[in-house]
Amino acid sequence: MKLTDMDDQERAALQALHRRLGRAHLQLRLGLEDEAERQGLPPLAQRLQPGYWLQHPRLLHTALKLLGLRERARRNTLRIQLRRRVVALPRLPAAFDGFTLLHLSDLHLDVGAAFQQALIERVRGVAHDACVITGDFRYRTSGPVEEALGALAALRPHLGDEVLAVLGNHDSIRMVPAMEALGLRVLLNESVALRRGAAALFVAGIDDAHHFQAHNLHKAVEHIPADGCALLLSHAPEPYRQAAHCGFDLMLCGHTHGGQLCLPGGIPVLTCSGAPRALARGAWRHGAMQGYTSVGCGSSVLDVRLNCLPEITVHTLVRG
Repeated sequence: MKLTDMDDQERAALQALHRRLGRAHLQLRLGLEDEAERQGLPPLAQRLQPGYWLQHPRLLHTALKLLGLRERARRNTLRIQLRRRVVALPRLPAAFDGFTLLHLSDLHLDVGAAFQQALIERVRGVAHDACVITGDFRYRTSGPVEEALGALAALRPHLGDEVLAVLGNHDSIRMVPAMEALGLRVLLNESVALRRGAAALFVAGIDDAHHFQAHNLHKAVEHIPADGCALLLSHAPEPYRQAAHCGFDLMLCGHTHGGQLCLPGGIPVLTCSGAPRALARGAWRHGAMQGYTSVGCGSSVLDVRLNCLPEITVHTLVRG
């Protein structure tokens, strides 16, 4: 997809994004998205990877039905849990002691109306100071985006005033203007400073590091002082080592769905990530940097979850 292939309104919106991000980033994203649309199937190398065919929707549907688990697994997608955790950060400014982040990930909003309503009901009334969303707003990895954007518009009033987001491997960069028109700030290798008086908490966000590999940590940290307390939003956990060496205090991510279909005890069969399995769900640490991988709100490939219920998470930041 090229800018010349779009209507005037979309071209103008993306031209503004072009000026903000630079030609290379926008053209990389649009080019890879266009390849995905044209190919239909993932590249041969990906189809030959171990576990690829275990994620085929028809195969999963048949296996779960034969095991008598299909309906139970489908009902589980609506049982969204609220998890609360406290994160102690030594460099957190005193003004941000007790600051709360509502963390959503892997929403896959256009999976269906029942899930959309369940997510709205789950987030409704959950107190927080800022909301962060670590990608995957769309269910499929290509195709129309309008339904996902419509569902996001319905969810948006329940997310508070400050919403920061990054794109995932299911998302198109063409969604960004509409998302930002709804009041989300989409961070594409960028950072913002949240302020309380003279104190600042820095939040950086990188573009998808899993499939598009359009992330750039050097750009993301460019305007963050060396002694500033900094959080990183990343769709996938893969760049955890680089993020730790860049001096981030906390990394929030998703992508893995915690396995989505897990063995008893929540043991994932597949994580669809190149990061170590210890980073597939929940809290972790690498060097001085703490991390948290959400198991996600939604479901992908098939609308099922087994031994891994969906979640939204409230992180309360305290001075450690």
